[in-house]
Amino acid sequence: MNHHRNLITTLLAGILFAPSVTADNLTIARTGGDIVLIPMSDNAIRVKIDGQQGHTTDELIYVNPQNVESSISGNTLKVKNLTATYDSTADAITFINADGNVILREVEHSRISQPSTIQNEPTTISGQRFHSPADEYIYGTGQFQDGYLNLRGLSRRLTQVNTQISIPFILSNKGYGLLWNNYGLTELNPASDSVSLTPAGTEGDSFTVDITTSTGNARETRSVNAFEGEMNIPETGEYCLLLDVGQRMARKYKLSVDGKVLVDFNNLWLPPTTSLMTTLDKGKHRVRVEGESHDAPTLHWRKNINETELRSPVSTGIDYTVFSGTPDEVIASYRQLTGPAPMMPQWTLGYIHCRERFDSQKELLENADEFRRRQIPIDVIVQDWQYWGRHGWNAMCFDLDKYPDPKLMVDSLHDADIRLMISVWSKLDVNSEVGKVAKERGYLLPGSEWVDFFNPEAAGYYWDNFSSRLLKPYGIDAWWQDATEPENDDLQGRRINGGKLPGEVYRNAFPLFVNRTVYEGLRKDAPHKRAMILTRSGFPGMQRYAAATWSGDVGHDWETLRRQITGGLGQMVTGLPWWTFDAGGFFRPGNQYENEEYKEMLLRWLQVGTFLPLMRVHGYMSNTEPWRYGNEVDSVARKFIGMRYELMPYIYSVSASVSRDGYTMMRPLVMDFTTDENALQQKYEYMFGPSLLVSPIVEGGVKEWSTYLPEGCGWYDFRNGKRYDGGTIALTKETIATIPVFAKAGSIIPMKQAGQFAADNADSPIDLHVYPGADCTFTLYEDEGDNYNYEKGAFSTIPIIWEDSTRRLTIGKRKGEFDGMQKKRIFNVILPDGTSKRIEYSGSKRSIRI
Repeated sequence: MNHHRNLITTLLAGILFAPSVTADNLTIARTGGDIVLIPMSDNAIRVKIDGQQGHTTDELIYVNPQNVESSISGNTLKVKNLTATYDSTADAITFINADGNVILREVEHSRISQPSTIQNEPTTISGQRFHSPADEYIYGTGQFQDGYLNLRGLSRRLTQVNTQISIPFILSNKGYGLLWNNYGLTELNPASDSVSLTPAGTEGDSFTVDITTSTGNARETRSVNAFEGEMNIPETGEYCLLLDVGQRMARKYKLSVDGKVLVDFNNLWLPPTTSLMTTLDKGKHRVRVEGESHDAPTLHWRKNINETELRSPVSTGIDYTVFSGTPDEVIASYRQLTGPAPMMPQWTLGYIHCRERFDSQKELLENADEFRRRQIPIDVIVQDWQYWGRHGWNAMCFDLDKYPDPKLMVDSLHDADIRLMISVWSKLDVNSEVGKVAKERGYLLPGSEWVDFFNPEAAGYYWDNFSSRLLKPYGIDAWWQDATEPENDDLQGRRINGGKLPGEVYRNAFPLFVNRTVYEGLRKDAPHKRAMILTRSGFPGMQRYAAATWSGDVGHDWETLRRQITGGLGQMVTGLPWWTFDAGGFFRPGNQYENEEYKEMLLRWLQVGTFLPLMRVHGYMSNTEPWRYGNEVDSVARKFIGMRYELMPYIYSVSASVSRDGYTMMRPLVMDFTTDENALQQKYEYMFGPSLLVSPIVEGGVKEWSTYLPEGCGWYDFRNGKRYDGGTIALTKETIATIPVFAKAGSIIPMKQAGQFAADNADSPIDLHVYPGADCTFTLYEDEGDNYNYEKGAFSTIPIIWEDSTRRLTIGKRKGEFDGMQKKRIFNVILPDGTSKRIEYSGSKRSIRI
């Protein structure tokens, strides 16, 4: 049993000597390290306290410094919408918003700053505790597989592995966000006690599974072992349990306490830790874990003590930034400082079709042609790994035996208005042409085939080959940067940047370096084409590199679907706006084409995917095309893919707000209903843009579904126009072909006839679906769709205003222009009861009553 709080041995008295000011910073001298308060923006203040030792690191996160008006009085720093005050007696900082309300307080005498070592080099263990009132809801830290959306009291170990994306950012319903500025491992609410479990025999027979690895497809024989131990709980209360299986990746979580199963979750790959909240009585409790035979599990526990703690074992000191305001204001401020998300190509927002894998140029083109022949809309088709064939892993070339003319392949797709995405890895086979040179020059991380992206020369070499071998010869459109953790949390114990630093210093930041290399290379070598990168890991600031993430190699069952939704929502509040999953699950049953239960799951995944920032299907050892699953699946899939394209004017306009305003498209309900506790408790409902409430069906055999409709506004069933009051439960009849979606009263949702690709039917009428109940506005955004001319002002906006009391709709004067703009448009204004009016629009203000 460990007692980690024994580490909290320093800075119990925080004696103030004197405040000083340097370049608008407030420095407060104190024993154990000066506190520096730094004004970052009108609603953000950074706190830095240098540790006693550590490695000097570059500033990776904050790339857009702001001119900030601030004032200092004694131990207080104030910016427009946030005040930070240091109390020397308590050695604690309090943060107050523009309304004078306390939004966050450090716990008195709670700083952690202890000398330590990593790879025999000096570093500092740093941590900070904050008060967390009982009615607080906390969200964030990225995409996790534990199934929790509200993180208050929950322990999480932030590492980068397949299916887990760690972002040390939290968002509170109390009006703040907090970014913990550390590039290595961070722990949220680290547990104070633990027990190592001992083997207690096998459970069942061994079995063999097909899996993915960093060297391709493989088969692995597994057996389930039981492990047991005992924990002694000092007092009755709510506890967080964190299970660490003791391997780089888990295969199974099954945890029982006193015979009661608390978690039972399986996948071919799982993160090495998982967490849960439970109530435990004082006294001893028997613990049993069932896991893979090579596991060496440890169970950690921590009582929920109304605090939030962040701690990093490798640091140069305490460093965090507090943002104040509404959730949208917090995220917008974060993006202001860390870089805006550039516009994604419009075709990215259509249907992305993927499978593991197309095995030849002929097979890929035949399937692309079949989509067009069957008139199923599609924008992107994806070539997964191993197209390099005999040339070696990620050799950055096609095996010409199977892909005889890659340029012709890409051109043929373009002729059909389909784009190509291909998988490119961050590792190189040392026997390949590019890998041999990389190894000779020391461009790979020692003992591995991962490229040392921390070394600028290695990153430059990677990009030069990427560009000359893939980008320039073929005109490929999008890039799937797989396994950018690197797989799995593989910087531990390695040296980086040519051997200069321990990998643990930048342990979680590898994906930032990879995607920066690719994005900056694309902007240089393909300057007239918008970048689009899909990657499996993330880090603060990565949104500025046109990077979208997905949830990795997950299973397909109901529990997995539920955990992807909470995982995605957890990432959305960390400022990285582009996310999706493998609709249908990556690992699928062997009889997937005949299995009726699986077909139901597949359609529920696809329905949710319609209302994600990106809509994408993928599956391991699968032919994922919808027609292969029978007529019903094909029909329902067509319906929802078509719905995605009908919503394209809405989706593309919202995507512009993501780039222009720091907005978030996929929105946990805290972002719009921060004072509605019933809304805050919803784990799976979310807003898709400002107007649509999505209520995923996440169970089998559903005939009716309950949806909580947040208070403060009315709601309309998006499918039939039926109106509901807010603050109520809507019970709706459902079939396999439906998903509950509700439009917020006081909304304008532009839609159009579904085309075969995102830019199709550009001149077709736009239907303005107006949902009365409150005044509202919507800005219709349009541009050229696939270049950066919008950065030079080549775009248009059309303001659309609904005045509820007079039932008047106004389409304002168009602002801006671009090549190919539709100067004349037809707008059909449609109310929920079917009432409609037609407006001919030429760019000047038009107004009607309806």
